[in-house]
Amino acid sequence: MTDTTQTLKRGGFAFPKTEFLLLLVAVFWGTSYGLTKQALLLTTALTFIAIRFSMTFVALLPIMVMDFRKGRNKDWFAAIPTGGILSAIFFCEVFGVSLTTASNAAFLISLSVILTSFAEFIINKRRVSPRMFLLVLISVAGVFLLTHREGMVWTLNTGDYFILLAAVLRAMMVTLTKKFTDGREITTATLTALQSLTVALVAAVALNVAMPTAAVSLPDSVTFWSILVYLVLFCTLFAFYVQNHAVRQISPTRASLLMGSEPLFGALFAVVWLQESLSGVQVLGGGMILVSVLLASMKESPDRLNER
Repeated sequence: MTDTTQTLKRGGFAFPKTEFLLLLVAVFWGTSYGLTKQALLLTTALTFIAIRFSMTFVALLPIMVMDFRKGRNKDWFAAIPTGGILSAIFFCEVFGVSLTTASNAAFLISLSVILTSFAEFIINKRRVSPRMFLLVLISVAGVFLLTHREGMVWTLNTGDYFILLAAVLRAMMVTLTKKFTDGREITTATLTALQSLTVALVAAVALNVAMPTAAVSLPDSVTFWSILVYLVLFCTLFAFYVQNHAVRQISPTRASLLMGSEPLFGALFAVVWLQESLSGVQVLGGGMILVSVLLASMKESPDRLNER
């Protein structure tokens, strides 16, 4: 039985395994914004990106080498374009998060869900069903309510524009990953490893250009390395492997909708871990997100494909 047909039974509902894993990605990503802001207090953004993705590549290197030896990666070059896009996403997100509020970043990045439905139509020539598009709109509206604060006035600053660009790039990332890997011989582990290597190399080159004469020093803070290990294991290694695996089986819009629920889990993390409270409007927004992802998850769709 393949991953595409395995389901998790909960209360009589059939919960597909791939969708469940994507929700786990959203859980981990929901905790990442605050941790990233804390880590950036101890090093530069470029150094942070270079270290994070170098560690991810090293972790996947043995699996990638084994896959190459078994002849499973004849189309390995398909990973490079999406690796370049992933580099741009992280530059925009890391710089954006450092220059704007967590609530602004959470809402603006959620717009990638809507943008993915348009990208899927333009790039992959696949029309999103009215039902799915409605769930997308409900989810984004829910994120808006969840991140809204009383008396909050929306004004866009430099950080917000970086996050908006990251949202556009996220939409392109999941859509092009499906396009470039469809029918290609490349394992998900190799795809993730080469994407990570591309990001690490781009960050290292950018760091050398930005500070050509300065010696790069690694932080010696236990807090920094604890955060980095968590981010590498759960928010990079696990998350991007699952994302790459999922978009080869289900539509990019469905995958994006499920991963776009991260603000909900970020809010829950803030309530449980940081003892923050939510208003009635925010609870309503969180409920809208939850309903949209559950409805998107529990109905099997004909767009599932077997991964090579």
